[in-house]
Amino acid sequence: MEKIEIRDDAAIAKVGRALASPTRLRILRVLAEKEMSNAELAQALGGTEANASAQTKILLDAGLLTCQYDKGVHGLRKICATRVNQIIVTL
Repeated sequence: MEKIEIRDDAAIAKVGRALASPTRLRILRVLAEKEMSNAELAQALGGTEANASAQTKILLDAGLLTCQYDKGVHGLRKICATRVNQIIVTL
């Protein structure tokens, strides 16, 4: 994990929107402990895989997660991990 500093207004807004959801904050905390697939994450959160996938996409687009693809039982599965443990916003 790393510390990121964001200065660009658009990036600040994107990260702010990503962090505005309690579910996405829980995802960051869970993934800080260990990387997981969307199916594992859905089970850990007590939600659906579709919702976990949608939420991780928002976090990935904001630059807060890293994801890679691995072989699964029925094709590929997306494995995600928290990219950051600290975010510094410079105005």
